[in-house]
Amino acid sequence: MNGPGDILRHTAARHGDRTALITADRTLTYTELDTACDRVAAALTAHGVRPGRTVSLYAQNRWEWIAAYHGALRAGAVVNPVNVMLTPAELAHVLDDCGSTAVFTSAEQAPAVLGAGGDPTGPRLVVTFGGPAEDTVAFDALLATDGPAPHRTAEPDAPCTIGYTSGTTGHPKGAVQSHRAVLLNCALTATMHGRTEHDVVVTALPAPHVYGNVVINGTFLVGGTVVLMERFDAAEALRLIGEHRATLFEGVPAMYAMMLAAPSLDGADLSSLTRCTVGGQTMPTATIRRWERRSGAPLIELWGMTEISGLGITHAVHAPPLPGSIGVSLPGVETRVADLADTTRDAPPGEPGELMVRGPLVMLGYHGDPGATAEAIDSDGWLRTGDIATMDATGHVFIVDRRKDMVITGGYNVYPAEIERVLAEHPAVALVGVGPVPDPVKGELACAYVVLAPGATATADELSAFAAPRLAAYKRPRLIRFVPDLPKTSSGKIMRRELLNAFTAHPTPRPTRKP
Repeated sequence: MNGPGDILRHTAARHGDRTALITADRTLTYTELDTACDRVAAALTAHGVRPGRTVSLYAQNRWEWIAAYHGALRAGAVVNPVNVMLTPAELAHVLDDCGSTAVFTSAEQAPAVLGAGGDPTGPRLVVTFGGPAEDTVAFDALLATDGPAPHRTAEPDAPCTIGYTSGTTGHPKGAVQSHRAVLLNCALTATMHGRTEHDVVVTALPAPHVYGNVVINGTFLVGGTVVLMERFDAAEALRLIGEHRATLFEGVPAMYAMMLAAPSLDGADLSSLTRCTVGGQTMPTATIRRWERRSGAPLIELWGMTEISGLGITHAVHAPPLPGSIGVSLPGVETRVADLADTTRDAPPGEPGELMVRGPLVMLGYHGDPGATAEAIDSDGWLRTGDIATMDATGHVFIVDRRKDMVITGGYNVYPAEIERVLAEHPAVALVGVGPVPDPVKGELACAYVVLAPGATATADELSAFAAPRLAAYKRPRLIRFVPDLPKTSSGKIMRRELLNAFTAHPTPRPTRKP
């Protein structure tokens, strides 16, 4: 195999009759899914999509998304997985920036795609899932296209995918990944987590997200079964785990917090789980312990990013657990913690610094942006991740927080994740996010936005008193606000920098204690 486009064909040859994918409306064997991918590849070729051109996927999780992803790779195209939460303006930027020649989307989202401008080299093909739409080709009609499936061999170092960053400042940037990087990430992750053909994985991670991609294709690589949810719902996730006797559930911290708070948790059958994974954001150890006690399965932490096509650090499933650590580097990946003021130097042992990554998983660069690429990857090949971390003598990495999420209050650096970990230990707290609010004296104050567990009660003073002996005085949240929910990304990560905007309709709370 040279790239992820070879995975399904390889597995179908060995496990053709085994169930590959289960969604709400369709179950497919490896042979059936492989055949659908071939038909997509043939149809794209018939519609003039040439090798090296970009094909975008803009839709919620569904079986057709998976077929379109692998079919586009088989046609020799570069895949552009697009976040479904993008605004029309953001979508237009992504499609124009990567030169998308074809877009797979839902009938409901087709107008946004059609209004996003066109391919400068000719009309852009728009294919719709779930029924036809004006000026588009229905996916079912595409599958009926006659013609031989192309059998192209991918060059391992050639572009495979273009995944756009969240674009917290300016326009999103397209991280270009090679076929080797994407395939390696799936293979190494499957190895570290002990995936086998007997695994059944329940996940609601978005397929366009690199974590979701590795979960799905890493499972396909070994011949396991993926139970793919269109979007996350705590009660439904718990039901699916029991119904399909899932051996793994994989998600972000907020998903576990919501399942632990779900009324249906008491009656859920989680006995089939043998391990679970969590990534995307730091997770309080208290939440990890609660899930492990309830499920009876270890919860494996991991870390990754778009610029490395998925994971870079995780725990080996049979290694001794080290709660609070995201694990060790994947085989062949180098990591170091750099001085915050000068990333060419290592941070002193035990001191927080910026996490740096080097190796075959690092992106080829940002699409069409050599300046941004040079800022992200230094001359020695080290990728600046933007995460603040420490590393112990065994190579285990501990994430402190995102550098951009740091709150600077009165000259002190306050990391939201530290506050979140502490408040999450309170039995009344189901979910918590910490973000900055402006302050005329201190510059910024740390505000904790708390979602209470069903039926639980707590006051700001009570939570402040709970945090007091666990956090240094300057780290304690100066404001605590109770909210019904928290803003999240499409992958379920809490959007810390959006917390203030999300709740501006509420009066600004008074500090819980004097700074």
